[in-house]
Amino acid sequence: MNNNKNYRRKLSAICTWACILAVLSVLAVCALTYFFPEYFIYSAAGCIGAFGLLFALITVRLHVKYKKKEHGITKGPMLGTVMYDKINSLNEPALICDSLGKILWYNKFAQSCSGQRSPILGAYVSSFFTADLSNELSEEDTVFAGRNYQIEKTKIKSGEQTYFLLVLRDITKTVELEKYIRDNDKVVAYIMVDNLEELLQFEQEKYRDAAAGVEDLLRAWAAGVGGIIKEYEKDKYLFVFRVQDLDKFIDDGFDILDRVREIRIGSGNLPVTISIGVASVEGSLSDKEKAAHNALDMALQRGGDQAVVKIGEDTEFFGGRTNAAHKRTKVRARVVATELINHICNASNVIIMAHKFPDYDAFGASVGIARLVMHCGVKLNVVTNLKDKNVERCLKFFKDDEDYKGVFVDSAQGLDLVRSETLLIIVDVNNINMFESSDIANNVDKIVIVDHHRKTAEFEREPLISYIEPSSSSASELVSEMLEQVLPQSVLKRNEANMLLSGISLDTKQFTKTTGTKTYAAAMYLKDNGASYEEIQELFKTSLRDYKQEAHFGEKIEMYRNCMAIALNPFGNDQTDRILAARVADNLLMVEGVAASFALVLIGGTVHVSARSNGTINVQLILEELNGGGRFDAAGAQVQDENIGAVLLKLKHAIDNYIDPEV
Repeated sequence: MNNNKNYRRKLSAICTWACILAVLSVLAVCALTYFFPEYFIYSAAGCIGAFGLLFALITVRLHVKYKKKEHGITKGPMLGTVMYDKINSLNEPALICDSLGKILWYNKFAQSCSGQRSPILGAYVSSFFTADLSNELSEEDTVFAGRNYQIEKTKIKSGEQTYFLLVLRDITKTVELEKYIRDNDKVVAYIMVDNLEELLQFEQEKYRDAAAGVEDLLRAWAAGVGGIIKEYEKDKYLFVFRVQDLDKFIDDGFDILDRVREIRIGSGNLPVTISIGVASVEGSLSDKEKAAHNALDMALQRGGDQAVVKIGEDTEFFGGRTNAAHKRTKVRARVVATELINHICNASNVIIMAHKFPDYDAFGASVGIARLVMHCGVKLNVVTNLKDKNVERCLKFFKDDEDYKGVFVDSAQGLDLVRSETLLIIVDVNNINMFESSDIANNVDKIVIVDHHRKTAEFEREPLISYIEPSSSSASELVSEMLEQVLPQSVLKRNEANMLLSGISLDTKQFTKTTGTKTYAAAMYLKDNGASYEEIQELFKTSLRDYKQEAHFGEKIEMYRNCMAIALNPFGNDQTDRILAARVADNLLMVEGVAASFALVLIGGTVHVSARSNGTINVQLILEELNGGGRFDAAGAQVQDENIGAVLLKLKHAIDNYIDPEV
């Protein structure tokens, strides 16, 4: 439209000047003929030549003038002659648009880069590339005609009008180089065969074949991406490869875990598993190596048979679909106990704390650590909920014990005990959101964690000791092992041994599940120190009210995916019903065809979820999607400010993702 108008104006101006020149030429011929009639022919020819020359000059001048007008803005007060010539001669795309992004002027490079044959005058820059005109004098990157450009943006004021001068600097080669460097940046990974020795305790002669089979798979996996893999210690490997290959591993879901798992051992056909820690972080190779080692530690603390990938500040998990193998050695327990004693002796006081709504395992582990602190002669306190029914039952064992006078305090009292040299020992939990008091944890610099639940996330502050063993049945088992290694004979009291034994009994369901050789060894140690199964049975008795409530709880049961039992209780009254939910989940495993069970109860605006498994399904991975955690065969979660129906849908979605991760 504008081009047609300019063309008509140019044609009209040319015609006007042609008429003027024609009239002047005729008058000139007439005048010359009047005064010099004998030179008529020469006069006419001269006038016609002058007419033609002037007409040609005026036509060219008008063409240039209106050609510039076709580009929207002429040289003048906005650009000026020098600036116009400078911008127009740029060998980079340049254009001027109004505040709405409408193109008012452009140079020849902008036209050629646009890929459009027709002029782009009047079009909007958003049709070709993205440019945020709200930010003045800023730079941003864009893609224009398949190439990468950096936009240099300058705001121009002309009267009341606002314009933007956009100059596009071609940075395609820079972007390609950055991508090449990024893709070829090195990733460091640690790989460890995490259960081979435990599986081969009865099949020693097959160790070499199994280890060679794992190594062949790992070397073929590394060779497939041109990486370097070296065995730096028995069954432990260091793997270095490129970032672009990490994307492939992630897309494949680290299927090397499944391929290694196909190696079976012995008549029990037990699978070999590996753990992988991968780090793709900024920094030196030393930084990457340290991050990869931490990732491997997390994989092991989560039970092994998985890959933990650290990308920048984010952490991703792959695998974790087999139960952790029980360890036979107590070497680590002795090392951790010795190190813990050193930290205790260097502390001004010690605070011991477990998780919210403590059970017998949490309480038993707490008093076990308390005995170790007393043996070191350091002042201590155990922070717990003194009004909890489970705690009230346990406190009866210590009401006449002078060593425990004033030891048990609530969260508020515990916060007042924090000093600069205070040591905080956390037992039976590693998620700060589940601590009895997160305020205490946030105000103490020195922290030790002793737990048997799988680690769910990195700690904001690295603990002095992180003793997390998912293969152990309970925190009480871990503490009993430590005490056996460092306490003199007969120092552990009878009531303390009873509490530790009750914790093991609770988490093993009276020694019927998740037990190993170390579990029975810990129980024997406690028995030698006076623990009695008969005495702790009082802790496991159920009131008539709870018995009836448990029966009511199980009335609404749904079978999901043919092997998952889900029980609901939308009318819970207090924390006792949370414990009942755990019992219901345990009992549902006794139903034929149930591989995993879930019990949901709504208490005071929070939906509590208890999950149990027969060992074939990792309920911890399922409840991690609900921000929960636990172990392979026992886990829990708490979802606040949602109704039980919404939580049920989330649970089913998590189950679907676990069973069909590719969907």
